Amino acid sequence: MMMTQERAFLKSQEQLQAIQTYVEEASSQGERIDQVERELFSQLLVLGRTLLEAFVAAQGEGDEGPTLKQEDRTLKRSEEVQARRYLSIFGELSIARFVYAEREKQQAVAPLDARLSLPAAEFSYVLEDWLQRLCVKESFHEGTSSLRAWLGLAPSERAAEQMNQRLAPYAERFHLRQAPPPADQEGELLVVTADGKGVPMRRPLEERVRTSSRRGKGEKANKKQMAYVGAVYSIDRYRRTADDVLNELQRRERRQDRPVPQHKRVWAEMTRVLEGESCSGRERLFIEMLWECHQRDPDRHKTLVCLMDGEAGLWSLQTEWLPRAVGILDIFHVLERLWLVAHCLHPEKSRAAEAYVSHHLRMLLDGKVGYVLGNFRRLLTTGQLRGSQRNTVQAVITYYENNRQHMRYDEYLAAGYPIGSGVAEGACRHLVKDRLEQTGMRWTVYGAQAMLDTRSLYLNEQWNEFLEYRIQTEQAALYDKIAA
Repeated sequence: MMMTQERAFLKSQEQLQAIQTYVEEASSQGERIDQVERELFSQLLVLGRTLLEAFVAAQGEGDEGPTLKQEDRTLKRSEEVQARRYLSIFGELSIARFVYAEREKQQAVAPLDARLSLPAAEFSYVLEDWLQRLCVKESFHEGTSSLRAWLGLAPSERAAEQMNQRLAPYAERFHLRQAPPPADQEGELLVVTADGKGVPMRRPLEERVRTSSRRGKGEKANKKQMAYVGAVYSIDRYRRTADDVLNELQRRERRQDRPVPQHKRVWAEMTRVLEGESCSGRERLFIEMLWECHQRDPDRHKTLVCLMDGEAGLWSLQTEWLPRAVGILDIFHVLERLWLVAHCLHPEKSRAAEAYVSHHLRMLLDGKVGYVLGNFRRLLTTGQLRGSQRNTVQAVITYYENNRQHMRYDEYLAAGYPIGSGVAEGACRHLVKDRLEQTGMRWTVYGAQAMLDTRSLYLNEQWNEFLEYRIQTEQAALYDKIAA
């Protein structure tokens, strides 16, 4: 049973006096400031719990009389108050209140729960916020450990994971409800980019149960499933020459006058079962990017640019869902393959290899893809390449041929289009790799998607707005039908 508000206030005054006495004694004893800081925080948590109890006590026990009318039902009051656990940032509270139901053991209504706007789960919204801020950045173990070190309490790792999964459905709905950025804050171009990143998955139970302690030949410790990461942003045109690009790449410095992406939004989709049917993560991603583009440019006034690597499946979906986009093959993937060819002819890190790459990159930036392909094909006829080297050069030729329609870099530079998909590469690293590929991590599809949904909102700097939406939505579902 909780104490009355009067008793709670008296207790809080005693606790506050004890805190003041501690500060006086610490001053006279010359304690270090950090020790005083830690002790003060610990005692303030205790004081906060007492004051929170005082707040709850002032709301009464939710006694609305012997019966409570709710729509077409009449509910009867419980004979005794029933306790509900509430885990706040100050500690655990036991909230005693009357509940109402038609019959015993049926789903009950608690007017005090509505008056206090209690969450559906036993964890406070503040505790949920703090813990999930930690867990979308680091492992559930690290998140719960950090919170426990600060507050002296925290849900278990399993509870933190379940909490994240409860948030995920709200995250998806929140994403679809977002208003477009203000038009006067947008750049001239609208850019979409997509890439895939493998997520280590838990093996099915039947595969994890072994009769041998060793894996069989060719058997891997874990399987991966692709998470497809998409980003949409706007940016101003930035017209450059081939020399400008070469100078930037060689100096590895960003020019100060380069425009920056505006209102970048990043998210990820995995293939999963929804309503009994398997839904392609890649296709869902493109549908959502299409919707985002429509929201941000409904009249299609902006040039739409699609920047990706050479994955054929992604380009096929771009043709299907974003056919008006100017498709551009990421120049950094092109450059990686130039280095592969250069190292078939010259030692790594040699000036000769650098000169070879610079010469052919300039030709590509000038729109001379055919000349580059011709040079590579001649290498296959000279007899100077060994088996593996021939295979490497042939693979690069095939890659360039398959993506040639997206390699008109002279046109892209003259039009001021971006040609590097650093946003997608960074999104895959920050959204997926940095959180879902930490040492020893294994995921279910459901758990991985939940983390991707919530983490993307955090990285998009939408966390506060998302949590407010989540609270309001849950509160409406819980209490809108309760009679005042």
